[in-house]
Amino acid sequence: MFQTFKNAWKIPDLRRKMIFTLIIVLLYRIGANLYVPFVDVDAIQSNVAYSQMTSGIFGMLSLFSGGAFEQATLFALSVSPYITASIVMQLLTIALPPLERLSKQGEEGKKKIAQYTRICTVILAIITAYGYVKLLDSYGLLLIDKAANKSIYYLGMVVMVAAFCAGASVIMWLAERINDHGIGNGISIILFANIISRGATMVTELINLMKTTDSNTLFGGATWKTGGALALGIAEVVIYLVCFVALVGFIVWFTNSERRIPIQYAKRVVGRKMYGGQNSNLPLKLNMAGVMPIIFASSIVSILPTIANFTGGGFQRFVKQWLDSGTPAYIIAYIVLIFLFSYFYIMISFNPVEVANNIRSQGGSIPGIRPGKPTSDYIKKILNRITTLGAFFLILVAGVPMIIGATIPDFARLATFGGSSLLIVVGVALETAQDIEAQMSMRNYKGFLD
Repeated sequence: MFQTFKNAWKIPDLRRKMIFTLIIVLLYRIGANLYVPFVDVDAIQSNVAYSQMTSGIFGMLSLFSGGAFEQATLFALSVSPYITASIVMQLLTIALPPLERLSKQGEEGKKKIAQYTRICTVILAIITAYGYVKLLDSYGLLLIDKAANKSIYYLGMVVMVAAFCAGASVIMWLAERINDHGIGNGISIILFANIISRGATMVTELINLMKTTDSNTLFGGATWKTGGALALGIAEVVIYLVCFVALVGFIVWFTNSERRIPIQYAKRVVGRKMYGGQNSNLPLKLNMAGVMPIIFASSIVSILPTIANFTGGGFQRFVKQWLDSGTPAYIIAYIVLIFLFSYFYIMISFNPVEVANNIRSQGGSIPGIRPGKPTSDYIKKILNRITTLGAFFLILVAGVPMIIGATIPDFARLATFGGSSLLIVVGVALETAQDIEAQMSMRNYKGFLD
């Protein structure tokens, strides 16, 4: 993979695209550190709300935003509105016949769907921004008080909602610029940069394992452990790093694995030439759903804990005790939803009947399987097996770190950097490398005229 980027850097056109992408990422990181008006910056980290905004679903949002969510900066909403809008439009494209017909109209139809996705992103950003501002207000992190001056309070609310919504819109625009003038995969590149930017926090947490108390700095605020406690801390760091490297290797191996269904094309004569008679295959990735089931499951299981943070009282205490992040019920529900959403996402994103019809229309067939419905049934049977393997893979990658974090308190914060975040980082890196290799192959192909 590193050799691919090195070779791409030698090609002027690809080098310009890579530099452009790096500039966009730099602009994003600058925006992720710009504070919006009326937010009490000094009170954020010293407030008890800081720990609540870095745990559960908020912890994942903070991770995906590169720390912007917990710091209440301009890009606090990060890519969440855009990803949610894309998922909604994908579901509506399958459910609504007009959108389905529009998606089959080629490039023009894709442009219209992209426009609808932008509109949906802005609407979701407004709703999310309002909820986020109310969350900050409930934690006492605003510089405005409704009791002191209502007009200033409502003006500040409008300004903050507009600022966070504008930030989400700018992120969408930056991602599209990467798609148009960069190396592609704009939203994935931004998400990749956000997770990577949290690497310093992971190093801090590892160092804290060898200190007597938790510390938010690398060189102060706590004393180093001594004797057996220090040896235990070093052992914990080594175990974590070994598991981290092994998990990365496992994710790379499983992500690149695929089940290939052989396809044989019949010979046919057109004029004086004979076509077909070739053998090919239909590659099916073992993890076709990617990280989407994890995102869906995280959103669903975090609904009640999020609502409880606003309500308080007995309901909040009940959820905190039995349904909060790290509780057995939460982890079981999370694992079950990952399994169910793995099948759901494959069901809406891959149509065996359509694939079987395309194979038959091109004169192909699977050896030993008749064209038509038998072919679609065979593909569906293989797909069910692959989906089951993919679901258990996601459970192993995302569920096991959560169980470890719940049973071993020292690894609670470190568990945030495992599982889904590693799956995203590795997946984006591999996909970007494959896209660059494809672009290099197109430039190196001389064609029959040469």
